[in-house]
Amino acid sequence: MKAIIDLAAKTIVLDRNEYLKVKGSIDTNVYYVESGSLRAFVLDDYEEQVIRFGYQGNLIVALDSFLTGRPSDLFIQAIKKTELKVITKQQMDAFLASETNKLLWIQILEQLVLQQMEREVDILTSSPKERYNRVLKRSPQLFQEIPNRHIANYLRMSPETLSRLKKS
Repeated sequence: MKAIIDLAAKTIVLDRNEYLKVKGSIDTNVYYVESGSLRAFVLDDYEEQVIRFGYQGNLIVALDSFLTGRPSDLFIQAIKKTELKVITKQQMDAFLASETNKLLWIQILEQLVLQQMEREVDILTSSPKERYNRVLKRSPQLFQEIPNRHIANYLRMSPETLSRLKKS
C-alpha cells in the first residue's frame, strides 16, 4: 500500500463535518487518511445510512465513481479534522500500467469486497450483539476513532443498544 500512498502529490485538510464528496458529484481520487476520520454514507428518505469509515492508515474512495467516472450517491464527510493525501485517477492509471502494481491493487479491491460482504451478512443475519462482537474483533481501532452514534448507525442499531452492548 505504501507504493500507492507515495503517489500522492497533494494533501488536503478537512475541518470537522466538512464534506469531501457529496451525492451526485464525480470523484475519481483515492484518499489516504493521514490523520482524523471520515464516514461514507447514503441518504435514504432523509435518513443517513453509514456504510463505511476511514481513519488513520486507511484508503477511502467513492469506488463507484472512481471506477465509472460517473456521479455517486455517496457522501463522504469528516467526523473530525482530517488530513488526506490525494491520489488522482491519472496517477493510479499510470501506477497500474505495471503488472506488479495491478496485482497489489487487485488485492486491495479483493479485501474491500470481502469486508463489504462480511458487513452485509452481519446486517442481514446477525443479532445486534453478534454484529457488535464481529466488528469489535475485526476493527477494534474503530471504537477509538469513531463516535458511538456513527458506529451505532453503521451497525444498524440505536446508540442506546450499542451503549448497553459495550457495557455487557
